Amino acid sequence: MPQADRLLKIKNRLDAGQLLGKQALLDELEVSFATLKRDMACLRNEWQVPVRFDRERNGWRLDGAAVAAGNYALDLKLREDEIRALLVMQHLLSRLEPGGLLGTQIGPLQRRLARLLDKGLGTPADVARRIRVLALGARRLELPHFQAAAQAVLRRRRLRIVYRARSHGRVEEREVSPQRLVHYRENWHLDAWCHRHEGLRIFSLDAVEHAQVLDSAAVEMHDADLDDQLARGYGIFAGSQVQMARLRFTPERARWVSAERWHPDQRGRFDPQGHWLLDLPFADMRELVMDILRHVPEVEVQWPQELADEVRRRLQEGLQRMQGAG
Repeated sequence: MPQADRLLKIKNRLDAGQLLGKQALLDELEVSFATLKRDMACLRNEWQVPVRFDRERNGWRLDGAAVAAGNYALDLKLREDEIRALLVMQHLLSRLEPGGLLGTQIGPLQRRLARLLDKGLGTPADVARRIRVLALGARRLELPHFQAAAQAVLRRRRLRIVYRARSHGRVEEREVSPQRLVHYRENWHLDAWCHRHEGLRIFSLDAVEHAQVLDSAAVEMHDADLDDQLARGYGIFAGSQVQMARLRFTPERARWVSAERWHPDQRGRFDPQGHWLLDLPFADMRELVMDILRHVPEVEVQWPQELADEVRRRLQEGLQRMQGAG
């Protein structure tokens, strides 16, 4: 049995709280006592498993004091989706600069994730080299602003921000009651009640130029109200006036799009000619238009007419600019 397999077997049984008898373990693994001692030393020194030999019971077990003190996280047998979630978590943590949002907590957490991911498949560095998570379209985020937003969300405090709205480019000061942080398409957003406009707004945290947590309590909103105004439409843009759109993709593009999830409430089907018909809700068409344009000329908007007109207008405007540049 390869050493990696032996170490994983021993570790899983230790994590389950078992006492591993010396002679029984030698017989099961079919190794010499010298090899077994090297395996235990490898577990202690390289895998950071606090295994110790109990002379009274003549076997190995975990050091209960180390586990109770939180110095060792018991590993679980991970499913594929759990490993994928850990890889994404490790990727997100790696994007936080040292001394920023989580400070000294990042290093220990990343090391624990690395141990969870290192299941005899190689070193954590090898895992990171062979499994990539690409962050495309991520905008630079000032970590102190993220820290202030996260603190306000968790402590239920109001937040004063200086915000540069991309819609008009002006810098404005707002006092908001943060409701939740949202990580969407590689960027962080803050759902918050804006006291200036007396309504829910979505703020891109990378557009925040200053953030200060206030002592005053935040206005609380029910999750159902947040979802009703922010989650029913399409993408990150809010709106309560939701309508449905139907997109029709060519049979060639349908092989990809039919497997994609554009919205939690979407409905899709193939027509007799092999086109993919996708029905989905939207409240603000801006992001939906951008996603439709990515698939031109393999898509058409069947309805509503105002969405089709906006896609056509954007196409014509882009064509005119390209012709003017030539």
